[in-house]
Amino acid sequence: MAQQRMEMPDLSNAIVAQDEMGRPFIIVRDQGSKTRLHGIDAVKSHILAARAVSSILKTSLGPRGLDKILISPDGEINITNDGATILSQMELSNEIAKLLVELSKSQDEEIGDGTTGVVVLAGALLDKSYELIERGIHPIKIANGYDKASKIAVSNLEKIADTIKINTENLEDNLNPDSELFKSAKTSLGSKIVSKCHNQFTKMAVETVLNVADLERKDVDFELIKIEGKEGGALSDSKIIRGVTIDKTFSHPQMPKVVHDAKIAILTCPFEPPKPKTKHKLDISSVEEFKNLQEYEQDKFKEMIKYVKDSGANLVICQWGFDDEANHLLLQNELPAVRWVGGSEIEMIAIATGGRIVPRFEDLDASKLGYAGKVTEVEFGTTRDHMLVLEDCANKKAVTALIRGSNKMLIDESTRALHDSLCVVRNLIRDDRVVYGGGAAEISCSLAVQEEADKQKE
Repeated sequence: MAQQRMEMPDLSNAIVAQDEMGRPFIIVRDQGSKTRLHGIDAVKSHILAARAVSSILKTSLGPRGLDKILISPDGEINITNDGATILSQMELSNEIAKLLVELSKSQDEEIGDGTTGVVVLAGALLDKSYELIERGIHPIKIANGYDKASKIAVSNLEKIADTIKINTENLEDNLNPDSELFKSAKTSLGSKIVSKCHNQFTKMAVETVLNVADLERKDVDFELIKIEGKEGGALSDSKIIRGVTIDKTFSHPQMPKVVHDAKIAILTCPFEPPKPKTKHKLDISSVEEFKNLQEYEQDKFKEMIKYVKDSGANLVICQWGFDDEANHLLLQNELPAVRWVGGSEIEMIAIATGGRIVPRFEDLDASKLGYAGKVTEVEFGTTRDHMLVLEDCANKKAVTALIRGSNKMLIDESTRALHDSLCVVRNLIRDDRVVYGGGAAEISCSLAVQEEADKQKE
């Protein structure tokens, strides 16, 4: 019988201990192999860690950049070339590498685009600083040099920047592919997955931002913009809806699928009889008592529906659910209703329709109703997904970008691409200056810094 040789691990650097049950376990002493870095060695190791992160993102930069496949711990796959998304899903242990993640995050929150470029630039600066440290230059001196160079670069950018023209009198002119605002927004989509629907997504971004922008204050309220993704259909089926959408249906299948001139009661109270807030127990010992209880519930339901009818509402949107009896009474009274609408969606509907959120039926009156020109229940694809679309709302600035795609990955990446383009248009409304791409601005800044560097004395 053949014998299998097994190599025993080296336990010379280990001790045997016992747990509370008396079972032995081995503790390996590896502290001796760990070293602590000091001074310049620590700085060099930090630079190398940051350089490693930067080199990962470098291949995703620009129109010829490659997408990354990200696999989460639970096996979910995500495909993207968005720098902030890639970095946020990377499991980094080095603290300096985590700072680059924060750099990308702050770029995303403040500017909205350029999340990959900012990390690649930081990595390139650290590369050069590594060479300078090798020559014996102190890190603080290098940092001061970078600070001076950045001021020169910014002042140079202000000199070479051109002002683009935004037509504030006729906003439709900005949707023309020859307009400068349209071209600028289109540039940000060149390296994205939606490049095959380039003009369509650019038009969506420009139209959405101009619809919610306050051009006098040069401000854009992103709270009024909702980006909704629905699986099924092609990217080219994506469109702008002047209103809001919610992933709900009317509570009863026999309710009308379209409501015109909708006066909407937005409720955060349930369609059910009131209950004591303390613990309670109800004993019913006879048929009469049960009938009395049933009549009480019926009366309460009728009273609630009367409050809604008297206010002039012809559509109810409720944050909570209601049972079949209430649903049947709503149908009988020709009062379409939507139930289980989330808190954030309730707020969005209130903003869009100009309505007030009502916590009690007694507080409901005509002044608190929201208005929408048309409310439609829409059905999608073979999976028969449903959605409610509220159009021609009282607040004309509320806009929803509906993105269609064959799968979730495509929709997620298209949503990120559209968000980047929205941010570009918003930034141009805030500050209408542009610099030219293709490395032209970078080379100009490089020459300006080089020229200033030659004037410096040792």
